Amino acid sequence: MRKLSLTLALCLVASLTFGQKKAVSAAKNELKSDKPNIEEARGLIKGAMEDPETKDDANTWYTAGLIDNKVFDTEKTKELIGQKPNEELMYNALKAILPLFLKADELDNMPDEKGKIKLKFQKDIKAILNANRMYYINGGVFYFDQKNYAEAYDFFDQYVQIPTLSMFSKEKDEFLKDSVYVQIKFYKAIAASQIEDGSSKAIAAYEDMKNDGYKENEVYQYLCYEYEKEKDTENLMIVLKEGVQKFPEESYYLLNLINQYIYTNQNEEAIAYLTRAIDQKPDDAQLYDVLGRIYENKKELPKAKECFEKALAINPDFVEAIGNLGRLYFNEGVESQSAANDISDNKLYNEAVQKAKSLFKAALPYFEKAHKIKPEEKEYMVALRGIYYNLNMSEFDAMDAKLSDLE
Repeated sequence: MRKLSLTLALCLVASLTFGQKKAVSAAKNELKSDKPNIEEARGLIKGAMEDPETKDDANTWYTAGLIDNKVFDTEKTKELIGQKPNEELMYNALKAILPLFLKADELDNMPDEKGKIKLKFQKDIKAILNANRMYYINGGVFYFDQKNYAEAYDFFDQYVQIPTLSMFSKEKDEFLKDSVYVQIKFYKAIAASQIEDGSSKAIAAYEDMKNDGYKENEVYQYLCYEYEKEKDTENLMIVLKEGVQKFPEESYYLLNLINQYIYTNQNEEAIAYLTRAIDQKPDDAQLYDVLGRIYENKKELPKAKECFEKALAINPDFVEAIGNLGRLYFNEGVESQSAANDISDNKLYNEAVQKAKSLFKAALPYFEKAHKIKPEEKEYMVALRGIYYNLNMSEFDAMDAKLSDLE
């Protein structure tokens, strides 16, 4: 009885295995009919993809890919003859094809028991992928327009991925020379940037494009944005430095690099880059203004004043430099006034007060001009109120009332 039971069990396993192989053939045959039943084909192939005896058969995965390709082709044909296709059905099927074919090709490349590789499906897989390749762009655009950026990214990524596959090694150079290819790489990166938590994908995509010769300035700036968003200061600094070298006429990199040095208290490095930039652009008032602020942070006030004055010599209406120069005099006045309050000697006290007033008077025209250029800037109004108060000027009441209305 035990032998009989074992024999029956073995026969059952063999029949199941044979049944799954027949299911693959049946699914493939279903696709050849005039009106294929796709759901039936999917049901047949699903079992084979899960069965231990057929899940590692290249034919199983190849057939699964053919099923989705049949769905895609059916909808694509509608579009070609002027009918309205089911675009979601069409593009969902298209997206499914590549991973199924990649699995089929992987198994197809496995050596047999004699150690030989006999490719059965790669030629057909290449032909289908090549025929469908441009439609991945359409799929990406379709989902991008719907603001489904994750799906758009996947379609652009598959388009970019196909020419890099080993099966296309002979055609790779020709594919990569196509100007459309690098454009889709760019759109892939843009889509990744729009995905929530998609920075890692965006960074990888932009890094891959840095030397493609396509919109490189934009690529570098987007890459800086992603690193800054991720608070990856180390890589941000690397890209900014590369940008300074690669795009010397673009102030974005230099100014942001200097700002990073300022934020991290690396003032000497910031001064070095600014000095070099000023040598290249001696008529750039903004560079002098930034350099002045660095010297101000270092408490080297005479150098700071000199830089702000040079900025104003280039552009007399440069409001930031006007306000910065006024602030230097104002802050010195505040310090002198504070010091006077600690002096007990009447003569020395009066001298300190007069010095403070002279500094407030020096600051006054700068803040008045800055306020005239930017009348809504609160910083300038606060400074003017302080000056009017310390100089006992009648304008104090009006400015105080104006600031009260804003609060």
